[in-house]
Amino acid sequence: MPTFYYTAKSSDGKAITGTLEAKDETNLAQSLRQQGLILISVQSLSQEKEKKKINVFLKFKNLIFNRVSLMEKLMFTRHLSVMIGAGFSLHKGLEVLAKQSENQNFKKIINNIAECIKRGEAFADSLEKHPRVFNNFFVSMVKVGEKGGSLEEVLKTLAQYLKREHEFITKVRGAMVYPAVIITAMIGIGILMMIMVVPKITSMFEEIDVALPITTQIIIAVSSFLSKYYIIGGILLIVLVFFLIKFFRTKKGKYFLSWLFLKIPFFKKLTQKMNCAKLSRSLSSLMESGVPIVESLNITAQTLGNVFYSNSLINVSNAVRKGKTIQESLEEYREIYPILVGQMIGVGEQTGELSEIMQRLADFYEEEVNNITQNLASIIEPILMIVIGAAVGLFAVSMIQPMYSMMQAL
Repeated sequence: MPTFYYTAKSSDGKAITGTLEAKDETNLAQSLRQQGLILISVQSLSQEKEKKKINVFLKFKNLIFNRVSLMEKLMFTRHLSVMIGAGFSLHKGLEVLAKQSENQNFKKIINNIAECIKRGEAFADSLEKHPRVFNNFFVSMVKVGEKGGSLEEVLKTLAQYLKREHEFITKVRGAMVYPAVIITAMIGIGILMMIMVVPKITSMFEEIDVALPITTQIIIAVSSFLSKYYIIGGILLIVLVFFLIKFFRTKKGKYFLSWLFLKIPFFKKLTQKMNCAKLSRSLSSLMESGVPIVESLNITAQTLGNVFYSNSLINVSNAVRKGKTIQESLEEYREIYPILVGQMIGVGEQTGELSEIMQRLADFYEEEVNNITQNLASIIEPILMIVIGAAVGLFAVSMIQPMYSMMQAL
């Protein structure tokens, strides 16, 4: 059994800390309650090292961007579930979690939610006032838990979902670090060569009147600009990156990125598997919590980043509302959904176990994405080598060819 580090309060209000073995956090809360203690906070010792590693990064990120991370939402959801199970009132649990939060922005949001609940507002309605932190998926599941009197169980399901999503995103981002570092280094070395190396070579071309190839002229022009106006060049680069980020957040920009990732051969498969994994996991969690299928499809559509998958689910939802099955509706989108998805959903609809089938489908595609990300370095490395080789070759030919012409002229 895992060992937990806990903080609890006795009947006279004294804070008590210690470690205890328990099956899970709910079991721990029940064991402490039998001893006359009320659980305040809990941390698995197996997660302590991981928490310490990310703590410094989270503090820095929250200080700069003032954002609430996925890990913070996960810990909030998990701890709130344990507190409700331990007998805490909702607003009291929220007040305790607000005091524990190191993110000042999140602390204010939690306190605001606690105040709303004190005024008699529903928990889901209070969460809905903060859409940048709690999306429609989160709010809808909480709403179902409140109506059905199963808020603790719904929060557990949400915590498990957020944990899976965090692991999923971490693996994908981790796989992208290697190519990102190589590309950044390549661009940095290229800029240094343009500023420091190329001007020394081009000074020779200026002394002898030799016709230069178009590629050489372009390299010399870029080098001359960066050498003289490197500050302006840096500002222009920052402005370009800023406008690109702004553009990709617009409707047209999102559409272009979604289209691009579904057209590039390698990224097409990865995009399909990632979206199918998230779609399946979200639908499974929503249906397991009791959200109607049509509403679940609409909510899931809002959680997907790819425009084509999002739009397809909205259309599928409308078709299901009119009486069609999900399998029949998905057949119109065979170019983005693998055949397996439609077949598995069809089995789930026929057997009445759609939620369980979607969970298995999510496990399958998450494992597929995990396998791809593990081998991503070996797949991308040859492509990067070809790109770097082509860039170096173009540069070398552009610089050597005029020199060779000069030697022939002598």
